[in-house]
Amino acid sequence: MKSGASSERVRVNIEARDNYRIMWLAGVRDLDLTQHCLKAFGEPDRPHINTHRPRQTLQLPTVNPPTAWYLCALPIPWDWSRNAHLAFEHAPGETWEGDALVRGLGVHLINARPIFGWGEQSIPLDAPRRDSRLYRTCRNWQFAWWLRANRNVPDATTSAFHQADEDGPEQLTLA
Repeated sequence: MKSGASSERVRVNIEARDNYRIMWLAGVRDLDLTQHCLKAFGEPDRPHINTHRPRQTLQLPTVNPPTAWYLCALPIPWDWSRNAHLAFEHAPGETWEGDALVRGLGVHLINARPIFGWGEQSIPLDAPRRDSRLYRTCRNWQFAWWLRANRNVPDATTSAFHQADEDGPEQLTLA
């Protein structure tokens, strides 16, 4: 480990001002664009987040960091328009503070910066499943396509994660 690495460690302070049924953080290394929600991120790094704690701090590893991190939280009661999302990447010396797409989930990043500019427009017009509302409106899938185009993130090599994570966060569908 290089000298000063701990000072470059990404720290994420989360303040939940609303109640969340599901909250997760994924370190994205590869993609599975045949899936939406968390599964679009292939086999991500998954630090533990406690949905019952309104304030918490996560220290993310500095060795072999993923291409990007993605924070997602689904409120109680569930309402698609109130889902919280924040994509960010390691950026030594930078800080950022704000809400994760919606008011209700405050985030303070240290040694990281948010990634903005992704959305439905990130999905290629000829992308398989683009016509499916379930995929097209999934913000995780939108960001996965942004990562493919802007960070050249590769395809996941196996689907073992999807089979082994039966008790993980569920994929919610739009009514």
